[in-house]
Amino acid sequence: EGENRSKYSIIIAGRNFGCGSSREHAPAALQIAGVKAVVAQSYARIFYRNAVDGGFLVPLETDEPLHTVIKTGDRVVIDLDEATLEHVPTQKVYRLKPIGDVEAIVRSGGIFEYARRAGMIPSGAEKA
Repeated sequence: EGENRSKYSIIIAGRNFGCGSSREHAPAALQIAGVKAVVAQSYARIFYRNAVDGGFLVPLETDEPLHTVIKTGDRVVIDLDEATLEHVPTQKVYRLKPIGDVEAIVRSGGIFEYARRAGMIPSGAEKA
């Protein structure tokens, strides 16, 4: 265990990240590899939904082509409250698109656990 974990927890990508992955295995594999967030210009919708619904990782979006500026190993700091990403080597701060309830869903472990915690669906303990 641990051999397939990356030392990097954030992926910086371009457009249509996750294209071609129609199952939850793609974001699950990234999570197992240690990825906590992906910052991309856009996502394949099914990848985005699978990442959020399964609670695998936080998909963040930006209008900036950050993959042309940020290189592997560069340190970045993401502030979800302010919706910003700081590229530490240059101290430049980039805007991210607001993520709404996405963070809460991912932190809950997925859409079903989020709904249970919010009282939208009963938990297994409530069955008579």
